[in-house]
Amino acid sequence: MNFNDTLLRIRVLVSDGALGTELAKKGLRPGECPELLNAENPEWVGGIARSYGEAGSDIILTNTFGGNPVKLARYGLESRTEELNEQGARIAVEAAGGHAAVFGSVGPTGGFLEPLGSLTESELIAAFGRQVRALASGGAEGIVLETMTDLGEIICALRAVREHSDLTAVCSMTFDRGARGYATMMGVTPERAAEELDAAGADAVGANCGTGIVDIIGIARLMRPHTRLPLWMKPNAGMPELVEGKTVYHESPENFAAFIPDLLDAGATIVGGCCGTTPEHIRRVRVAVDAFRD
Repeated sequence: MNFNDTLLRIRVLVSDGALGTELAKKGLRPGECPELLNAENPEWVGGIARSYGEAGSDIILTNTFGGNPVKLARYGLESRTEELNEQGARIAVEAAGGHAAVFGSVGPTGGFLEPLGSLTESELIAAFGRQVRALASGGAEGIVLETMTDLGEIICALRAVREHSDLTAVCSMTFDRGARGYATMMGVTPERAAEELDAAGADAVGANCGTGIVDIIGIARLMRPHTRLPLWMKPNAGMPELVEGKTVYHESPENFAAFIPDLLDAGATIVGGCCGTTPEHIRRVRVAVDAFRD
């Protein structure tokens, strides 16, 4: 899929829903490495990806969110960076069956750039570069840099995409609502994110995770005047609650999809779901998007 040409033709695309919370339903336990499932239980991963394709997703993400070598090192898996990312892409490509594009999921390292932390820009670019090359080798058509909170880190990741591939690059950050409005954990506002990521050369910008669809609509409205790029928006299925020791998201597919027209009116051009959303959420989103386009 040529990302920009497809958007010009279709105008709105549907991404997929949550992967982590769906893997947890299948048996992934807290503290386990999700990316290891690409090698040890690809049936789980592929089954979830297929379910999103069947629900109507135009874009499916890989099970590689924590697949950078910095994060994998915490599990003793840094040496398997290439293997786990390439396999993650191959699983998603097979599951998509040519009916949806596959974008590689790249999340934060969990570390901090100097002077707050010990990571340097060159180390981050090299780390993300290993992941990007492997995802491209596995057949990914784009990269989604998601759930990022630090502009320095996401720009390093974007540089890695540009230096190590020719893939589409989506830059998505996570915002919370505080007394002064929306900002990431590192104090980046939606307006600043849109402007700086546009200037840095992203193909699309947006927000995912952290909050539900009502807040994501507000974030889209703030970002839209500051960029002409496509807006990628993937809200959670509401805010999480701890019920009998388990994290639960209460936003039903029907309620979630009811807000999709407002999200599109706010300027979103690629919509999907993050934590707590399911194939049924995406099925309802597909219906809402098709009705909006008509």
